[in-house]
Amino acid sequence: MPEHTEIEPNVDLIEYQGRSFYIIGTAHVSKDSAELVEKTIRERSPDTVAIELCEARFESLSNPEAWKETDIYSVIKSGRAYVLMTQLALSTFQKKLADEFGVRPGEEMHRAIKVSKETGAELSLVDREIRITLKRAWAKAGFWTLMKVLYQTILSVFNAQEISEEDIEKMKSGDELAMVMEEFSGSLPGVKVALIDERDQYLAAKILRSPGDTVVAVVGAAHVPGIKRAFGAAIDLAVLEKIPPPKKIFKVIGWAIPLLLLGLITTGFILSGRETTEQMIIAWILANGIAASLGTILALAHPLTILTAFVAAPITSLNPTIAAGWVCGLVEAYLRKPRVRDLEQIADDMTSIRGLWSNRVIKVLLVVVLANLGSSVGTFIGVGWIVSLLGGGGS
Repeated sequence: MPEHTEIEPNVDLIEYQGRSFYIIGTAHVSKDSAELVEKTIRERSPDTVAIELCEARFESLSNPEAWKETDIYSVIKSGRAYVLMTQLALSTFQKKLADEFGVRPGEEMHRAIKVSKETGAELSLVDREIRITLKRAWAKAGFWTLMKVLYQTILSVFNAQEISEEDIEKMKSGDELAMVMEEFSGSLPGVKVALIDERDQYLAAKILRSPGDTVVAVVGAAHVPGIKRAFGAAIDLAVLEKIPPPKKIFKVIGWAIPLLLLGLITTGFILSGRETTEQMIIAWILANGIAASLGTILALAHPLTILTAFVAAPITSLNPTIAAGWVCGLVEAYLRKPRVRDLEQIADDMTSIRGLWSNRVIKVLLVVVLANLGSSVGTFIGVGWIVSLLGGGGS
């Protein structure tokens, strides 16, 4: 069995099968964390430094200019607009805190990479790919729960100034951490499983598989208790890396809507005649078109994008393989092509209302999200409107 010892605050030693694993719990915008990481690596001279990054996040950290190469068209076409929006909100929140406390985001990871090179230690990336984590979170939580996460994250961006440096350091203590995790688990249990619990197991297994007799692992403090519990357990990484198939309920709902609409219109034609049928079709077009258009108006989209929303939403709502937001986002990106400065200023623009609606990259993402939201609302309104017409015989 692994033997656990806290050798100093935020540094735990796990001894297992003749090997030593030093687990450093950090805050991602803490100067003290970065200094603790460097001190521990230099003192322990490990064979391997394991860091809580996946390949994608490592590349992003190593190449901060990568945002300039973002292909917004491919992001929209592949349905990754929501993922990108969430990543932007999270990274912006960290950047705002980092700017306030005079330390760049992920400084402890930068320091770990730098010192590992200087000491000749092997670098090991031990976190699960972020794409897999977000997809598993989506599968466990569903659309509306993730919208809640996005909403709460965006709110946290604007409230970041309320967090003091002392608060950040307190977050690394066990009691404070337990309270936060308990609250997160209670409000968003499905998300916590994918973002915290599964990654605790994944990190523990990958750290254990890192080469060498002495390993220093740099992880977020939130993961330390779970890593300690999971260390040495039989963990099947293939299971944790599996991307779950789309939920059948969404496929059923996606195809049920056009079938329901067809059935209602056919029934209306049989029972009430052509006039009621025409009213039903008009109701569907107006409900979807106006609701989706209002979404793009809220995003301050181009007039032609707003018109596209009105035309596209009634059609895309009948086809589960394409969304109104994708169409509107592509049109907005074509009409107002994102500029290099938009990509350079994303993090700063995400922290203000004016920036959110002036940055062309963010605006395109807002168009996608709000047009889809409007179209979804319009679909429910449209079905209800058609049912009322059927019940009233078109009167």
